[in-house]
Amino acid sequence: MLEHVWQPGRVGPLELRHRLVMGAMHLGLEREDDGGRSLAAFYGARARGGAALIVTGGSAVSRVGAGGASYSFINEEPDAARLAAIPAAVHAAGGRVLLQLFHAGRYALQEAFGLQPVAPSAVYSRYSRCEPRALSEEEILETIDDFARGAARARELGFDGVEIMGSEGYLLSQFMAPVTNLREDGWGGELEGRMRFPLAVATAVRAAVGPERAVVYRISGADLVPGGASAEEVCALASRLASGPADALNVGIGWHESRVPTVQAVVPHGAWAPWAAAVRAAVSVPVIASNRVSTAALADALVGEGVCDFVSLARAFLADPEFVHRSRARRRVNACIACNQCIDASIFDRRVSCAVNPRAGFEAAARVDGAGVSVAVAGGGPAGMEAARALAESGFAVTLFEAAAQLGGQFRMARRIPGKEDFALTGEYFAGELERLGVDLRLGARAGADALAGFDAVVVATGVVPRPVALPGAELAHVLSYAQLLAADGDPLELVGERVAIIGAGGIGVDVAHLLSLDRGQSFYARYGLEPDLVGQRHTRVCLWPTSSVQLRRQVTLMRRGGRIGDGIGASTRWVVVQELRDAGVELLAGVAYERIEPGGVVVRLEDGSQRRVAADTVVIAAGQEPERSLATALAARGLVHVVIGGAADAAGLDAGRAFRDGLGAPAAVLGVLRAR
Repeated sequence: MLEHVWQPGRVGPLELRHRLVMGAMHLGLEREDDGGRSLAAFYGARARGGAALIVTGGSAVSRVGAGGASYSFINEEPDAARLAAIPAAVHAAGGRVLLQLFHAGRYALQEAFGLQPVAPSAVYSRYSRCEPRALSEEEILETIDDFARGAARARELGFDGVEIMGSEGYLLSQFMAPVTNLREDGWGGELEGRMRFPLAVATAVRAAVGPERAVVYRISGADLVPGGASAEEVCALASRLASGPADALNVGIGWHESRVPTVQAVVPHGAWAPWAAAVRAAVSVPVIASNRVSTAALADALVGEGVCDFVSLARAFLADPEFVHRSRARRRVNACIACNQCIDASIFDRRVSCAVNPRAGFEAAARVDGAGVSVAVAGGGPAGMEAARALAESGFAVTLFEAAAQLGGQFRMARRIPGKEDFALTGEYFAGELERLGVDLRLGARAGADALAGFDAVVVATGVVPRPVALPGAELAHVLSYAQLLAADGDPLELVGERVAIIGAGGIGVDVAHLLSLDRGQSFYARYGLEPDLVGQRHTRVCLWPTSSVQLRRQVTLMRRGGRIGDGIGASTRWVVVQELRDAGVELLAGVAYERIEPGGVVVRLEDGSQRRVAADTVVIAAGQEPERSLATALAARGLVHVVIGGAADAAGLDAGRAFRDGLGAPAAVLGVLRAR
């Protein structure tokens, strides 16, 4: 029983039912020309699901401060109706909502509106790939007024307050950091000058919203970049904010240019707790911890141990709008797997959704009615699980056949990869949901055409199989497919020797290399040279990798024909896993031509035309996937109504997001083929 996180709390004037906050996420819906219908549906669903306090995605206080073309503008009248729809929907569901006031500074994208980004100083940004223009004194004062006008407008539109984005390397944290604030006037120099802008913004915002609305400041607990604000400077700013304009401090971590991962799957749950604890020790107002907390149990531990007063979870609410209700009832939630597809969509100005919850961002879409239609789903991987769920929710009578003893499909292999352990939770969630929805779940049952003949339609979600390689020696005993390695009943590490060559360096090949090369005895902090503040040391036990089963590092060589290791992995994740492979000593060979596998090695031809023998006690084939279409072929031969989804339809470019989206589309696809007959 969770004792702490369900206790009521207060943020300024707001009385809240519990200690979980839904953190800010840019959705790509903010400029949808639908009068705010999509935004209202998204946020309303989370409020109905139990979210007591919601923070919206950032709304830019000026056009030059937008993070992309899809950002809303709190100070522009055309966006008023869309933004006003958010508090109306949240309040109708009994929740509270803050608008995040946002200015990207040098992280703004010039191509969005043709405006050169502005910043404290003209310091080139690797993130936005441009050099900003230094703000003049007059422009600094205008920007402060932009924040104040945005706060006043948020109050008028019905928001319960605002959150000021002062973290993650955006404008306010750029003023705090010596590396980006090179000014020699009163807005730079020593700490007092560098604090002047964020304090002025917070003070102006406080005055604009008044005492009956809440002001939360999102502070950078650690910039994680050379020349960022120091821990002492962070606490100094926190103390000044808490003694005046801020009702609470929300502790963010890292800049976009940091080479330390902050939200990716390789980051242990709760890793940033010590930094929140350090801020809490410096202030008397409530402190909100964030980043890599995705369960109510961990949030309860953090609050109970005094790390923080509230916990902000963002992607957890994207994955499951009923996160609070399910957690409180001790039911399985649809867990965030930290795949970062949502973040990648946001970075590239696309509409945001969720890999394991493709309904996210599309809550306003109409649903079909399948009452009276019986459907069999063949396959219990991502596409099949979501298809069965969506069909049952739409009124179809559903039977799901899965050859394995558990749901999950490819996720059951992915859970073996360090950092991807949460993939196992997806199958557990769907097992509970399908039972709740009345799906006839038949595990350990491989469906054939004869068994499916009595259904009105069949959804074929049989997934993929490893693509074989036409390479001399591929049949040798020391050659394994990635599936043989990852689906093994025992420890997959026991199946390989000390020298491993991996053929194929897409997402699966990179995962295999990560599994085989990671030193389990080294903590995340040690890998990235981090030293948590001493005030938080007693909390680190909740967030470090286990150290009890140290594995010897293997000599791993990862090879591919193409020119880029990890091609196809999302932009916000690829750099992390490739960096970790390099740090672990994995040899990365791109542009090779495979000639043959032989006992003890793989012979390849390098880009310069030279031949090389890569020593290997074990060779793992991760050269892609092919659709498993034998069932679809048999159904077609019998003339049985069916649709093919997920990897069974097309393995090219397959990822979890596409598989789940195909599953969500199954109800409409089934009705479409039935009507066409």
